[in-house]
This record gives sequence, C-alpha cells and structure tokens, in this order.
Amino acid sequence: MCQFGFSRQTFTVVLLRTMKIYFLFFAVILLSVFSSCDKNEELTRTSSKNALSGTGSFTFTNYPPFADKPIEVYYHVPENADVNSPILITLHGDDRSGAYSRSAFIEKANLLNFIVISPQFSEDHFPGGDAYNLGNIFYDGDNPSPTTINDQSLWSFMVIDPIFAYFKELTGNNASTYDLFGFSAGAQLAHRLLIYQPNANFNRIVAASAGWYTVPNDVVFPYGLTGSPAETADLTPVFDAQLKIIVGSNDNDPDSPGLRHNEFADAQGLTRLDRAQYFYNSGLIEAQAGEFPFNWTYQSVNGAGHDLIPMASFAADLLY
Repeated sequence: MCQFGFSRQTFTVVLLRTMKIYFLFFAVILLSVFSSCDKNEELTRTSSKNALSGTGSFTFTNYPPFADKPIEVYYHVPENADVNSPILITLHGDDRSGAYSRSAFIEKANLLNFIVISPQFSEDHFPGGDAYNLGNIFYDGDNPSPTTINDQSLWSFMVIDPIFAYFKELTGNNASTYDLFGFSAGAQLAHRLLIYQPNANFNRIVAASAGWYTVPNDVVFPYGLTGSPAETADLTPVFDAQLKIIVGSNDNDPDSPGLRHNEFADAQGLTRLDRAQYFYNSGLIEAQAGEFPFNWTYQSVNGAGHDLIPMASFAADLLY
C-alpha cells in the first residue's frame, strides 16, 4: 500500500482512464473545427500548385444579373502551369459546347503552357443568336429599337470578366488580363465584346471564322453601329485593340450551313472568307478616316475550312 491509501495498480487504472477522457475531449474539439469549414475554406486550403493542374469544370453563378442562368465553365490547367501562366478564354460556336471548345486547345496548352477557360452559354439560358451571337444587347437584335434595348448588365459578354476574376480566386493566378478566342458564333460575340465593352480585361482578341460582323460604321445595327449604344461612342479603344481576324482559306462556301444571307450580310461578301477580309478592310478605312490608331490584323489559315481544330491550333501559335 502507498501513502495515499490505494494501490499502485489502482493508481495506474485511474491515470489511464483520465488520459482516455482527455484524449476523447480533444478529439471532439478537433472534429468540430474541421467539420465547420465551409467550401470556400476548402478551396483556400487546396489553392496550391496541385490545385492549378487538371481538366474539369465548375458551375458559375457569381454574377448577380445571371444568378438564375448558371454557366458551366470548362477548364484545362497544364501540369506545369503556375500562378503566372497566361489565361485564354474561348467562346464556343453554335454547337454550344464549352467542353469541345476547351478540348480543342488542350494539346497546345500543354505545349505552350497556357490555361484554357471555356464558358458554356447554353441554349436554355441564352437562346438563339440574339442572346449569344449578338450579345443580348437588344431583346430582338435583328430589329433593334430604343424600347427593346436590354440593360447593360444583361449583355451576354458582361459575364466574362467576372468568370475570369472568379477563376483567379480559385487558383491564385496573377494574370491581370486574359486573351479571348471566339470561333464562328463565338467570334461574333468576341468582336462585339470589343465594340461594346472595350474596357474589359482582355489583352488580345482572336475572332476566328465569324459568319458576319458588326462593322464600326454607320450601317444599321447589327451590321453596323447605327441605332446601337456604340453609335456615338469613342472608337479609339476599339481600333487600338489587338484584334486578330482569322479565317480558313477554304472557308469559302456560300452555301455553308448556318451562313446568313440577306441584303446586309451579303454586302460584306458571300462567304466567311470574303466577310473576314471585308471586316478588316472596313475597319482600316474607318480608322484612317477618323485618324485612329489601328492595331487589327488579318490572316487566312492555309487549307482550313470551317473547322475549330485548325483555327484553335493556329490561334494558339499566334498568341503564345
């Protein structure tokens, strides 16, 4: 017997039970702390080099005017990307497939080490050419009027800057600007973003294989600026921007499916090849007449038809 009135064996049992109680107490505390972490905290913890790698998508709802129009955003981050890697945002064609538009750049992204983001403007939330190709500037873009213009916050391309900012938050990327590529219907949206949102956070814009254009002249919208919010705007940033107009040399079929034909569209030419040349030349003429700086370029892609894959490959080499 020890001096405290109980055996050494009894003392050991009491000590072990006490340690077990303390262990359980601290385990409960730790479990409570970790289970209380919200999703944003989880993203913060994983925003490291590993979080910058991979191919996937996320649903974007952080632009309040489009809170009821969720946009699935497809992305590809090369294995060797880091926080300083450039970001390319791609705009899909009439197929409305962000996944396909993203995938068209994966090989070049891995080779040239740039990040690809491809928002998908679904037909459900951005129906028809009015809401996508024409940027939802008017309720009926082919019949614009002062009473049918939409609030600027509802123009489709206004969501691109917020997607860019959100992606940077998720990954810790340091890019201050993005490059923008649009193919076919996406090229229509891309060049209209330049005209109607010239102060967006883009660096360079590639408009590839658009079916027809909004030319910065006095033709009626959507073929020109008359009757639209840019009718009296300062066009200096529009002509000063690095707009790269590209089109396949074989994209010369006047009967190509989906190619618009009417008095105004045909005034730009009968094929996508003709219309791309017309858009560039018209821009040059307008810039010279107004004594604006002019940084647009035009190139045809030898042997390419109306096909995203060769246009994406050419654009990647052009940019990076």
